[in-house]
Amino acid sequence: MTRDEVLSLFREAGAYMEGHFILTSGLRSPVYLQKARVFMYPDKTETLCKALADKIRSSGLGQVDYIISPALGGLIPGYETARHLGVPAMWVEREDGEFRLRRFDLPKGAKVVIVEDIVTTGLSVRETVTSLKALGAEVVAVACLIDRSAGEADTSVPLIALTEYKVPVYEPDNLPPELAALPAVKPGSRGLS
Repeated sequence: MTRDEVLSLFREAGAYMEGHFILTSGLRSPVYLQKARVFMYPDKTETLCKALADKIRSSGLGQVDYIISPALGGLIPGYETARHLGVPAMWVEREDGEFRLRRFDLPKGAKVVIVEDIVTTGLSVRETVTSLKALGAEVVAVACLIDRSAGEADTSVPLIALTEYKVPVYEPDNLPPELAALPAVKPGSRGLS
């Protein structure tokens, strides 16, 4: 899929939002990709995740044993991508502030691809990589629908992105005037109580 095709599905779902957004990292952006709105539509989700599975398959990684995703955002794309790859899907979730594989057993040496929805800084996937390596997994790659960093995020393992889409981000105290004039909104899930 091309970047325009991916973003078109986001727009059709009302998931491509423009305004003044506070990202999970604390940075500010004029564009927010509300992937939950895409995941409301099984047909759009299937199209994106089938294309991501095809990209993983053609990346030269060989056979993958498991897809593992960080909860909550990675659950749906992880499951759907695993379905197209014909492998089991699992997820890590936070326990005492750290990602843990709480509900599943993972054989030592299992070849794992971490599937995330959107990568911006790579923090969630780095935490997931650390968690899985501590269990003895071989984390061979991270895959995502959209890499907002355009290859700059540190994921600590190779990153396979369905597409890259670099959107400007700003420190809160260094906003362009047109962004500063808009009310800031925090649409993400981290930090919700």
